Amino acid sequence: MADLDHFLMAGVMGYPVMHSRSPMLHNYWLDQHGLVGRYMPLAVAPDGIERALRALAPLGFAGCNLTMPHKETAVPFMDRISPLVRRIGAMNCVVVAEDGSLEGHNFEAFGYAESIVQAVPGWQADAGPIVVFGAGGAARAVVAGLAERGAKEIRVLNRTRARAEALATDLGHPATVVDWTERHDALSDATLVVNATNQGMHGAPPLDLKLDRLPPEAIVSDLIYAPKETPFLAAARTRGNRTVNGLGMLLNQARPAFEAWFSVMPDITPELRAKIEATI
Repeated sequence: MADLDHFLMAGVMGYPVMHSRSPMLHNYWLDQHGLVGRYMPLAVAPDGIERALRALAPLGFAGCNLTMPHKETAVPFMDRISPLVRRIGAMNCVVVAEDGSLEGHNFEAFGYAESIVQAVPGWQADAGPIVVFGAGGAARAVVAGLAERGAKEIRVLNRTRARAEALATDLGHPATVVDWTERHDALSDATLVVNATNQGMHGAPPLDLKLDRLPPEAIVSDLIYAPKETPFLAAARTRGNRTVNGLGMLLNQARPAFEAWFSVMPDITPELRAKIEATI
């Protein structure tokens, strides 16, 4: 039974943040499990992130999620970070420990891999070359997670090559850099293609990529979930490739965060997925 004397609180820090579906997701679980509390959007400008994080414990928060632009800049303000955060240099979850100290975690790697497994049962990361577009915090989490799952070759492409090189240097094998000018040919023998950029998001131009050389059996995924189908995914679906949008990653990365804050590992129900999809 929920402790009625303890109002549970968590939230998501970002700037902007009101577009986030995380409040709907976590509040669904709080209600489902009879927990008295709320998860809320927390608009925090870049220059206020340290003060906001330091306020979590005094205000009674169990923790928070982090979204753009805080995934990398918040790391130095943690008292402890997980090995994965140390490796990739980015985080998406803060847990307030009993003594008020702050722990940094990254559950995006778990969330992404789980979303692919759920969409394509039997998928194996070592099936063949993987191509990842992007080199930000989300791309780093995806690459690290795929490497942990046994991927043998991950080709990283980014418009700014230096960022892709920094990712490959920090994460090491099996990540290698392919120049952006070679992006079309990089797909020729891929088994999985991941868009970890913002290209295709509402208000952003589509990913500039020709799929002519992509094998028909390759899985094509996008970390974007709004819109449900980006032009990139639509083009892949039209030519017969299996496609996976970013909603599964959003749902699955939230599960271990909820457990870390509230000691309950929630499930992704059809009702919850439909509830989130209805807002997109």
